[in-house]
This record gives sequence, C-alpha cells and structure tokens, in this order.
Amino acid sequence: MKDRNKVKRGKAQRRQIRTRAKINGTAVKPRVSVFRSLNHISVQAIDDVKQVTLVATSDKEAKGKGNKTEVAAVVGELMGKKLKEKKLENIIFDKGAYKYHGRVKSLAEGIRKAGINF
Repeated sequence: MKDRNKVKRGKAQRRQIRTRAKINGTAVKPRVSVFRSLNHISVQAIDDVKQVTLVATSDKEAKGKGNKTEVAAVVGELMGKKLKEKKLENIIFDKGAYKYHGRVKSLAEGIRKAGINF
C-alpha cells in the first residue's frame, strides 16, 4: 500500500508543473506565485527570465483581522500596492497546484482591487 501523503504530494506537484508550463513571467509582466500553508499565505512576483523575485509579501506583514480568507484579501491589496510602487500594472497569476477558490481567489481579488490587471 502506498503512503497517501506521498500520493497527494505527487499529484499536487504534477498540477503545479502543468500550471507553470503554460506561463512565464518577465520584468514587464511578472508571474505572481501563491504559496498557501495551513495557517499562512504568501505571494511573490517573479521575473522568470532573470530568475529573481521582484516583490514579495505575506500575511505576517499584513495587519489583517478576521478569518484566513479575509486576511488573504488584505495580503492581495498589499501586494497590489507594492506592485504599483514598482510600476508594474500587468501580471500573470500563478495559482500553482491550488484551486482558484477560497483564500487563493480572495488574494487574487485583492490584487485586482488595487488596480493590477491579469
């Protein structure tokens, strides 16, 4: 019998590879990658050509109260402000292996609310 956690992680890695194969970030239009753990959420804008992180933030920086979905929206707005400061108006949203639902969706809507297009 296979270890269930190994199977789950393998499937998640395949979903992530499939998602990342279709997108590529540049200095003008960076890839905004989401990482969601059990308690926290973090996001970073990546230039895949130079392989550097342009902007990053997490819920540890954001002073948000409420449930995890509401905190993710605050993180999204903070990320949008940081992207505006770097004069980045357009991004490519990389949800990774996660469904576009709940905290990931709330984060994306927070970035859009700040005026970033994707």
